[in-house]
Amino acid sequence: MLVMLANTGSIFSTAEFWVAAAFVLFIGLLVYYKVPGLITKALDERADAIRRELDEARRLREEAQQLLNDYQRKRREAEDEANAIIEQAKREAEALAAETRQSLKESLARRTKLAEEKIARAEAQALNEVRAAAVDAAIAAAERIIRQKVTPEVNAQLVDQGIVDVKRRLN
Repeated sequence: MLVMLANTGSIFSTAEFWVAAAFVLFIGLLVYYKVPGLITKALDERADAIRRELDEARRLREEAQQLLNDYQRKRREAEDEANAIIEQAKREAEALAAETRQSLKESLARRTKLAEEKIARAEAQALNEVRAAAVDAAIAAAERIIRQKVTPEVNAQLVDQGIVDVKRRLN
């Protein structure tokens, strides 16, 4: 019957008609088997999957940014701590240097004082030795003079007077 209709020269005899009929039939079959719903569902699922992946990527990016910020903060804190340690070491070194300088000054002052005391003792000893030598020389000179000038009677009189003076001083 279709062949008869095709020979009559009507609308059914054109190729455009049959392409349109096949297209309508194809669309009808697609609708009958709910292909647009399946396509829509597949596209929605794909869109949801893409949205989830984007959300996951956004979350991972935020975590990475947060980690970066944490590491940058920790680096700054470590730098600050290192600077503080360096400053503390400088202060301690300066304090140690000052303490060492002060200790050196005190040691020098002590040694200078000991040297001055030793010099003073040496001077006093030398002075005492000079005095002792002068006394010894004076005694020797006096002894010589007395031997030359004093007679045995004067000598006895001087010894007696010395004994009396000693007794008087002891009592």
